[in-house]
Amino acid sequence: MQQLIDGDSAANNGGWQWSAGTGTDAQPYFRIFNPTSQGETFDPDGAYVKRYVPELANVPTKYIHAPWLMPPMLMREVHCLIGHDYPAPIVDHATQRARALAMYKQVRPI
Repeated sequence: MQQLIDGDSAANNGGWQWSAGTGTDAQPYFRIFNPTSQGETFDPDGAYVKRYVPELANVPTKYIHAPWLMPPMLMREVHCLIGHDYPAPIVDHATQRARALAMYKQVRPI
């Protein structure tokens, strides 16, 4: 919490539990948090991202929630080389979502 610029106990505790899929949750097991679509929905212009992630401040709105999709020439232009100035994605969300659902179904057949 001490490292968060926007830290707020009430919001962060529930938010981190929700995004991690831990704690009590009234939603069904197959709801898997997608940070990219959340950003596109609730911060469509990337204002929050650009304020709190300075590495992405010059990234065009079109790529702000998926900067790894920028063409390499644009990455150089905006000084945001993925894998150098900003980390590359660790996993492919669609692939990992499918894997997680398959594992959940093994434990709890539908």
